[in-house]
Amino acid sequence: MRRLDTLFIGFMLFSMFFGAGNLIFPPVLGAGSGTSFWLAILGFVVTGVGLPFAVLLAVSLAKGGMQSIGNRVHPVFSTVFMVAVYLCIGPFLAIPRNANVAFEMGVTPFLHHSVNSKLFLLLFTILFFILVYVVSLNPTKMEKYMGKWITPTLLIAMVVLCTVGFGKLDAPFQSPSSTYQSGAFFTGFLEGYNTMDALASVAFGIVILTAIQKRGIRDGKQLRNYTLKASVIAGLLLSAVYVSLALIGAKMVGNGSFENGTDILSAAATLLLGKNGTVLLGLIFTLACFTTVVGLTTACGHYFSNLIPKVGYKTVVLMVTIVGFTLSNLGLNHILKFSVPFLVTAYPLTIVLITLTFFNHLFTQPKKVYGSAILFTGFFALIGGLNAFGLDLGPLQTMKDKLPLSDVGLEWILPALVGTCIGLYLSKFHHKVVVKEMEIKA
Repeated sequence: MRRLDTLFIGFMLFSMFFGAGNLIFPPVLGAGSGTSFWLAILGFVVTGVGLPFAVLLAVSLAKGGMQSIGNRVHPVFSTVFMVAVYLCIGPFLAIPRNANVAFEMGVTPFLHHSVNSKLFLLLFTILFFILVYVVSLNPTKMEKYMGKWITPTLLIAMVVLCTVGFGKLDAPFQSPSSTYQSGAFFTGFLEGYNTMDALASVAFGIVILTAIQKRGIRDGKQLRNYTLKASVIAGLLLSAVYVSLALIGAKMVGNGSFENGTDILSAAATLLLGKNGTVLLGLIFTLACFTTVVGLTTACGHYFSNLIPKVGYKTVVLMVTIVGFTLSNLGLNHILKFSVPFLVTAYPLTIVLITLTFFNHLFTQPKKVYGSAILFTGFFALIGGLNAFGLDLGPLQTMKDKLPLSDVGLEWILPALVGTCIGLYLSKFHHKVVVKEMEIKA
């Protein structure tokens, strides 16, 4: 495969990842972290860049992808987990979130306050999802649309905004907010969950492997090598964008109070470039959200058409776009309130599954190790998710709060380690029993 092909696949991967969450959360981190900026952004990059690409690498290592990794726990768990992830990063959460943010940043700033914004949202999403549907019907041409044209345009727009920002915004870092005064790294680590990229990697792995295989690469080692190269390209681009956007957020603190990342970037773009800045930012958000929605729609099409062979790829793509279009018109606030509880539950499970995958060759009884680790992790991850919904679980809540790292939202780590150790012990014990039985029979 040519180096240029690897570059374009890396660009395509970057554009698939780079959506609404990647734009709106780094500026908030920058504004809040202040003098703790570098620790906070390091934590963000670990979960916002490192973890997603660890998932991609793990998917390339396992024959059968993420589904086979989940099967090491149990086939039922694997299917339920994968379906839940695809639905949430697809039509039920990430897709409508991206479409709404594209409208909020690409259209709303140009509307008069007296117009019916819901009507314009309807018209915008009709056009948006028609284009998504058309592009998603031809997954083999995604590299051409996204890697060769859309991504370079997006990167040029980002470079213009950030270069002007670094030249004109020279305010020193402020004192960190209460959230970042202690444990800035862990706060940034948890903020990286919001990008949803680690879960998106579960889906994008199929798309990237397919793009590489289309170039005649079939050998497992070569697939992993090209996946790694494309991931490095996308990862470096994402890291540069995150640091740049977070720095803009940190430098904008003295220019007013802001509710969220979109407010920060809107104010920065207007301050730096006037009305042209608003247009530029609208272009950035619209392109970023569009490419992510196309990537997620394509991934859902591949997964569900393979899961249910009677339902073809084109039918799945049509259903995903219809559901995404419908939910997009409910409004962004209704969509976002369900995202945090799901992410708090799903991310620990994903992290543990991927971590175990890299040590799988050391396990004599993988199912026992995976099953035990996921059981312990999932129990406390679910409690964390219910807490995020605002539920107080009484004694369970007290037990969770007493665990190490509970104050930074990582209380599931100790249970995960305990579950893994129990699984290793059961695996070793089972191996000894089997050996002894074989000796007796001999």
